[in-house]
Amino acid sequence: KREQGHRAPARQERAPHAPDPPPESTERRTMTDVDSIIDKLKSCSVIKDNEVIPERDVEWLCKQARAIMVDEDNVQPVQLPVTVVGDIHGQFYDLIELFNVCGQVPDTNYVFMGDFVDRGYYSVETFLLLLAFKVRYRTRITLIRGNHESRQITQVYGFYDECLRKYGSTKVWRLCTETFDYLSLAAVVGDQFLCVHGGLSPTLDTLEQIRELQRVQEPPHEGPMCDLMWSDPDDIHGWGISARGAGYVFGGDIVQQFLHANDLKKIARSHQLVMEGHKWMFDERLVTVWSAPNYCYRCGNVASALEIESPTEQRFQTFEAAPPKFRQVPDFSSRSPDYFL
Repeated sequence: KREQGHRAPARQERAPHAPDPPPESTERRTMTDVDSIIDKLKSCSVIKDNEVIPERDVEWLCKQARAIMVDEDNVQPVQLPVTVVGDIHGQFYDLIELFNVCGQVPDTNYVFMGDFVDRGYYSVETFLLLLAFKVRYRTRITLIRGNHESRQITQVYGFYDECLRKYGSTKVWRLCTETFDYLSLAAVVGDQFLCVHGGLSPTLDTLEQIRELQRVQEPPHEGPMCDLMWSDPDDIHGWGISARGAGYVFGGDIVQQFLHANDLKKIARSHQLVMEGHKWMFDERLVTVWSAPNYCYRCGNVASALEIESPTEQRFQTFEAAPPKFRQVPDFSSRSPDYFL
């Protein structure tokens, strides 16, 4: 996964297929509406019937989610037990498979470590389902921002084009990317496990420094917020330059120092494809969790999620891609987009 942190070209909007009915008053919407959205998405009926969640529902859902997440911390505390999930990348049917293997919301608590969108066929449905779960069961699911939860990156790797293709305008893309700005930057599970999308930063020595960051913005090209989403562990000493063009690479000594300074035991992160679904480093002080099986529908990898039952009891649930008979592939009648090649 070697995408670069570059600027996307400007795009032109197309006219919507049909105007939406006038928006309903927020006060009239209830949790029944959220349950309806969840049911439509989980049953995959919107995909099978070649439909979409109506734009007015997306707008309401994003508004409700932002109202919840604005009150959450940059480093959100999460109680045990919990299941920690890595990159999903719009592989909606594999997200459904993950819930089948690891447990349904709200019976199972989840931390998702970002990269919900881009590259896969169904980024819209993936992000909306996670957002609907957040609105319906706010304490059962924690959403962390990844480097793909960005206006610039999504214009290159598929989410922008998917929104434009499905809705005929960029409004849903704008609603979702505005909501990205409210996602937490990290989580601390059971006071001992730091969960973050990418990794550490040379300018962040403590959790308190992460808590003090202004997160409600498009991720900068450099600096501590960028590093949390882009950095990678490596078998080096200290800090190094990242080949990604954003963030840094860091060694086991950096991990040990950060854990000791913040009274933590381990770091869980995602951001890098792991063929076996997970990979421990640095005497099991850091683990990479990857949750998109057969990444980009061609890599042949398995996926995993990390179940943390207690400070001393953790296990991985490994799973493969949803069987072909249970999934549907979009019709790209002209050509397959570049990010699927």
